[in-house]
Amino acid sequence: HFDFAFNALAVRNQVRYTRAPVPLEEGRMAETEILARLVLAVGGMHGADPDAVDTMVVDTVLGKAVADPHSPVHGRDPQDLAGQLTGENGPERRLDMMLRLGPYGDGFGARPDGLTLERLLAHPHGIDLGPLRPRIGEVLKTVSGRVELLPAPIAADLPRLARALDTAPHDLVLVGRRHLRSNNSWMHNVPALVGGSNRCTLHVHPDDAARIGLADGGHARVAAAGGRIDVPVEVTDAVRPGVVSLPHGWGHDRPGTRLGVAAGHPGANVNQLLDGTLLDPLSGNAVLNGFAVQLTAAPSEPPR
Repeated sequence: HFDFAFNALAVRNQVRYTRAPVPLEEGRMAETEILARLVLAVGGMHGADPDAVDTMVVDTVLGKAVADPHSPVHGRDPQDLAGQLTGENGPERRLDMMLRLGPYGDGFGARPDGLTLERLLAHPHGIDLGPLRPRIGEVLKTVSGRVELLPAPIAADLPRLARALDTAPHDLVLVGRRHLRSNNSWMHNVPALVGGSNRCTLHVHPDDAARIGLADGGHARVAAAGGRIDVPVEVTDAVRPGVVSLPHGWGHDRPGTRLGVAAGHPGANVNQLLDGTLLDPLSGNAVLNGFAVQLTAAPSEPPR
């Protein structure tokens, strides 16, 4: 484990790498191999050696680094650099490369006291790199040379945003939520964490529940462009009138699901409400939250 995500939130520079404490069971693939096979499948290279992905990444990154006049390896032979990488497997070699090319790295010998994978493995509790320091000048790549808080495409889209804010939706708006004992779907298959009340409930404001004819503990049918789902209702003023809330990460009764514990508490898959056509026009991202739904009382309790 090397923490790329949460290091961005750290209050002090530090680095740590931990190898797997427990070996994989026979016949199971490492997560890195699963991801590599998915990359190959998307690229139309089914059946290719997953190590090819690691080699491709190393070749690409080192090729760019040696061509960059600001890189510590500018002008060097990328194949020679690749031969210097250490690690037990492709992902570790890639980590070694990133460490050595990074701001605290050894630059493949340019800074002998810098970071390498071998040095990190020699410090299993991590290395304190000192207080945070400014790096904006190194990483900012905008044409203007400034932090562009309002790029032109976003500025041009503001009138559409203003119109949307002034337009009240005719239907209810569905938003998601998380639960402390759910955390996406990670904990749904852990027996000790599935007790208590069913956490995949639809939060409905009392005014909307009274208008539609929904009772606390009853069931509602939620419909949108992609389909419909039946869910238990939880009447609460924790949501605003006109807004209903359903957590994501459920629907463990779908065909092919192989989570025995979670299947006993399947919940409803909010993604079934979407048909894939609802997109943010500026970024092209799929809209997964804050979309219109129609709500009625379900004719009966949904099947388990």
